[in-house]
Amino acid sequence: MSSAEPEDGRQRLRFPGVRAPKPVLAPETERRLTARQREVLDALEEQLAAEGLAELTMAEIAGQMNCSLRTLYGISPSKEELVLTVVDRRLRRIGRAAIEPLHASMAPLDALRAYLQAANEAVQPTTVAYSRALVDIPGAGRLLDAHEGYVIAVTQSLLDRAIAEGDISPVDTASLAHVLGGLGREFARPEVAEVAVAPAKATADAIVEIILRGLVRGR
Repeated sequence: MSSAEPEDGRQRLRFPGVRAPKPVLAPETERRLTARQREVLDALEEQLAAEGLAELTMAEIAGQMNCSLRTLYGISPSKEELVLTVVDRRLRRIGRAAIEPLHASMAPLDALRAYLQAANEAVQPTTVAYSRALVDIPGAGRLLDAHEGYVIAVTQSLLDRAIAEGDISPVDTASLAHVLGGLGREFARPEVAEVAVAPAKATADAIVEIILRGLVRGR
């Protein structure tokens, strides 16, 4: 994630002690990828939902990407790791987009609302980070837990700031952060999605709004 400040000169919010999950594709490995391999990775991100990537073989993925198996195996040593790499890149892209607009002059709850609404993009159908097919991929659970843990940590940091600035009364921010940070994943679970009236993101966003309104001091 870039450390550069926004072009409008506003100071970006910092979250001391909060670290993003370790990437599946090590930075030094990604730097060694060819331009074609990077292009394939970007294309796989876009087709992650539409093509049911987790259910395809490496040969089928190569055919759809119009590339060689050698190109794919140069990125990841197995189909499973390739899928995790693509999902991880997608979630990181969403995470960066959620963090970058936040600036230090924002009220903590406004920043938290904006952050969670953006982070909940992870449960849109175009991301399929929580699809049934992904559940069978070894390591997928740990990957999703790591990204959710990061969202929870950022959420707790903003809740702590809201208390420090007197915007909300003291609460158990660790527990509340787990609730808020896990809403998207909860409503994306297949058994919940089947009975839900609205899409996972819309439901998660609505409940975030209810909870945040209830936290405002004086209500």
